[in-house]
Amino acid sequence: MLIVLVVAIGGIVLGYYYRKRVAEGKISSAEDAAKRIVEDAEKQAEAIKRETLLEAKEEIHKLRSEIERESRERRSEFQRIERRLQQKEENLDKKSQSLDAREELLNKKQKEIQKSQEKVEALYNQQINELERISGLTREQAKEQLLDSVEKEIRHEVAVRYREIEAKYKEDAEKYAKNTIALAIQKFAADHVAESTVSVVTLPNDEMKGRIIGREGRNIRTLETATGIDLIIDDTPEAVILSGFDPIRREIARIALEKLIIDGRIHPARIEEMVEKAKKEVEAHIREVGEQVVFDLGLHGVHPELIKLLGRLKYRTSYGQNVLNHSIEVAHLAGIMAAELDADVKIAKRAGLLHDIGKAVDHEVEGSHTQIGADLAKRYRESPEVVHAIAAHHGDIEITTIEAILVQAADAISAARPGARRETLEAYIKRLEKLEEIANSFAGVEKSYAIQAGREIRIMVKPDKVSDDETVLMAREIVKTVERELDYPGQIKINVIRETRAIDYAK
Repeated sequence: MLIVLVVAIGGIVLGYYYRKRVAEGKISSAEDAAKRIVEDAEKQAEAIKRETLLEAKEEIHKLRSEIERESRERRSEFQRIERRLQQKEENLDKKSQSLDAREELLNKKQKEIQKSQEKVEALYNQQINELERISGLTREQAKEQLLDSVEKEIRHEVAVRYREIEAKYKEDAEKYAKNTIALAIQKFAADHVAESTVSVVTLPNDEMKGRIIGREGRNIRTLETATGIDLIIDDTPEAVILSGFDPIRREIARIALEKLIIDGRIHPARIEEMVEKAKKEVEAHIREVGEQVVFDLGLHGVHPELIKLLGRLKYRTSYGQNVLNHSIEVAHLAGIMAAELDADVKIAKRAGLLHDIGKAVDHEVEGSHTQIGADLAKRYRESPEVVHAIAAHHGDIEITTIEAILVQAADAISAARPGARRETLEAYIKRLEKLEEIANSFAGVEKSYAIQAGREIRIMVKPDKVSDDETVLMAREIVKTVERELDYPGQIKINVIRETRAIDYAK
């Protein structure tokens, strides 16, 4: 065992030394290899370094060459710019010298012109003074005399020219217009009804007044409340007065009161019943009147609501003239004139009948009756020509159709006919005074007289102040002033009279 143990330990020691020696051999060979690698790497790095330095030197050389080239180009460009600036500076110096020379020349010429102007002014003043001495007039007097002469000559020429043009175009136009209007008026003339705001109901006896008043006034209060009309019961024998601005309500109250008087049973319930019956009767009568008017004029396709509004016009007055009768007359006149002028007769008659349709509701709707009427006609599908004629018959808008012109003319004819409308005495007198005041405001007028109910004004002028030619211009100017400042129906004739009287005495 000992021997085995010794042998084993010896084998172990021998194996250790063997492996140590093998390991040391591997380490030395590895170190040699590493040294070789490092040496190879150092050699490669040195080669790369040399190559890089060569490339850098070449790049630096290229950049330096390029910078030197650019520098040379910029220096040459700067030199060219400098040469151009020097040339411009030289040119400016030359121009400055030239301008200075011109300025000196202009100053010399200006002084020469100023001297010449002073000489001209002196000669002009000398000639003016000589002319004033020869004529015996100052400069202002001569100027005023020359202007007066030129003004008189121009006014004379204008008056002569105006008279020639007026005579040329007025003869045929006035003749034809007069014939057309005369024919229209001859073919149709309507009766005019003057109505007021009161109606009178006749009573069988004065005892009926007490029954109408009723116990503690209950009957009269019920009737006034149901109709909106005031009942005036005074000392008038056997009569009751109905007062109200609405003629339809007044008519309803009249019919209801007459029925109550005939029936004899007068109490609040019966009054309300009779008022309702009277309303139905009046509405039926209004519709019948409208239908009859449309039938008589031969118009078709009129909307039922427009027919009702036409019937309401029977109870509407304007300046004392019944509006329905006025509308019928305008329709006839417009139709007759349209036939004479080869215009559309149906449109003229239709527009003439409906031209005042707005007055049927103008106390219920805001706005002028022309605009209200045009809106109603448009709403109930009337033609654009009819709507335009209604809207334009008082000149609120520009007239574009001949039918609208005829409706406007027919409306003026119907309203301006003597007796057609009722005016208050005060308004009538004021209009005549204003007419004479306008005439007297013109220079050269001696006196003026409004005659023929204001349809004509005769103006006497001073013959030494106004010439024959100037009377024509004065008449025209007065016409324009009257049209601008005065409201009047129809037309006013301006008659300017100039007369010279020679008076002497035989002794």
